[in-house]
Amino acid sequence: MYIAGFLVCAIIIFFAGKKLSFYGDLLADMTGMGKAFIGLILMSTVTSLPELMVGISSVSIVQSADLAMGDILGSCALNLSILSLMDVFTKKDKPLFSQVSKSHILAAAFGIILLALTGLGLFFDRDIVLSHTLGITSIGFGIIYFMSVRTIFKYQKSIPVDATVTEENHTEGYTLRGVILRYSAFALVIIVVALALPFFAEHIAEQTGLGKSFVGTLFLAVSTSLPEIAVSLAAVRMGSPDMAVGNLLGSNIFNIFILFIDDILYTKGLLLKDASDINVMTVFMVVVMTAVAVIGFIFPYQRKRIFLAWDTLVIFLLYVVNLVFLYNMG
Repeated sequence: MYIAGFLVCAIIIFFAGKKLSFYGDLLADMTGMGKAFIGLILMSTVTSLPELMVGISSVSIVQSADLAMGDILGSCALNLSILSLMDVFTKKDKPLFSQVSKSHILAAAFGIILLALTGLGLFFDRDIVLSHTLGITSIGFGIIYFMSVRTIFKYQKSIPVDATVTEENHTEGYTLRGVILRYSAFALVIIVVALALPFFAEHIAEQTGLGKSFVGTLFLAVSTSLPEIAVSLAAVRMGSPDMAVGNLLGSNIFNIFILFIDDILYTKGLLLKDASDINVMTVFMVVVMTAVAVIGFIFPYQRKRIFLAWDTLVIFLLYVVNLVFLYNMG
């Protein structure tokens, strides 16, 4: 019953996330804010709503630091593995990383900084405590997140727009008010459904004996990353890999910011100290996966020898290795 409930929630999140990306794209065209801003800031934030709500539910209702931490770190790992999934659907002579801008290196670098800070917070036994539920590490998440958003947005504005790109008018028949209402409605659906995920995940962890860190990293992370999967695959089909890659890297940055919110709401103590040390393994793997992506951005392969380029293949293998380690250690 718990597995069935979990699957129903996951299916709803997937389809709501797909609709959310569609209306977000319309919103960008109708407001003139631009797809770069919508994709990097608004879309990545909204597609991370499940992670936010699952985190809040995990720490305030279930009061499980491991479910919250496993979901966030697992989502970061899965977001990077989605790059491999996208590469499968690209042409053999056009690997994914050969089609995207090197500007993504900036977002990846901020992601590595935030992940390194997360790893330090998990590794050290003590933290500089500002209150009984908040340490200086979590404050760092908030500060670095807003610094990254400001820096990336300023950099995106400085990049000249490619004049050869033709804009299609696909806003006919829609009003701005109607788009905003539909956008908000699907966001609300994601929020409500995501609140139920930790309940099912906790019972699955208890009944299967897999452990909360593994369940959070695999089941919760997969279900809460379904909007990113839907957006990314749709972007590849539309020929807009840049927006999808920016959304995934932006989602990873926002995911770490969610830990700051979770720590505020976690009343049992400090979130990073109560979470299992096993989560350090996921942090390490996500840092390495992000570094491999950076190498791919700088020096992409111009042709795939198999269904994946070397960089996206390594990212996928690292994701699998992380799951194997978590399963055996948990």
